[in-house]
Amino acid sequence: MGISSALGPAPDLALSSGRLRYHDIGTGSPVVFVHGLLVNADLWRGVIPGLVAAGHRCLAPDWPLGSHSIPMPEADLTPVGLADLIAEFLDALDLTDVTIVASDTGGALTQILMTRHPERIGRVVLAAVDCFEVFPPQPFTTLVRLAKLPGAVAALLAPLRWRPAQRLPLAFGWVTKHALPRAIAESYLGPARRDPGIRADLRRFAAGVDARYTLAAAHRFAEVDLPVLVVWSTEDKLFPMSLAQRLVAALPRASLRTVGDSYTFLPEDQPELLTELIVEFTRLHAAP
Repeated sequence: MGISSALGPAPDLALSSGRLRYHDIGTGSPVVFVHGLLVNADLWRGVIPGLVAAGHRCLAPDWPLGSHSIPMPEADLTPVGLADLIAEFLDALDLTDVTIVASDTGGALTQILMTRHPERIGRVVLAAVDCFEVFPPQPFTTLVRLAKLPGAVAALLAPLRWRPAQRLPLAFGWVTKHALPRAIAESYLGPARRDPGIRADLRRFAAGVDARYTLAAAHRFAEVDLPVLVVWSTEDKLFPMSLAQRLVAALPRASLRTVGDSYTFLPEDQPELLTELIVEFTRLHAAP
């Protein structure tokens, strides 16, 4: 769906369960982005230009998490199914030594990916993510529970046409410290509001969200032989710093960097600083 020209061309890729739109720009070692619920590739519009300038090829798919533009009715949208979809994307484009950069819900999917399909991954950045027993975090447990009901997604999204409603905790108020530009908010919220196929995908994903998936991945963290950078905001309202510390303790090759003046969506609130941290990390752990 991404509307930002910074994301590059947006081809479609035919996968076993449907077509996936992704953005592809730059040359060099690949970085693949995994966003979370009710956002799309536009989340990375402030990060990608700096990574391209640093010599990376950036690939930002619109994963089927409610803000995508191509419904995937045949896809397995459980957390494990989505992790397998990410792995299929890497296989289909024959990407190797990939840096995965994940945010929010996308971090939960990436943890499952790391434990199921590590073969093409060179390193991972987890930027304020669901993990352990927090999947989803409060107050979004209520939203996810309601989204499972037929007709509920349209009813929940309707008030979010109005900008004051977008700053509520159940919208973007607790994930972005600073208000989203109008066009970006529409990019995130418009697809599910307009397209019943997108709403159906969102409802199917919501039906599968459960901390048992992140806890199962965590049980295998000791096997993950990958460098992992954990980036967390000191002001995060959804994910306490203790979760970041647990991730670093559980992952054998993990390190932690903290960021201020931001909530959960670091790519929205602190894109330049997040970019700097990613570039530093990829250079520190570049393939020999």
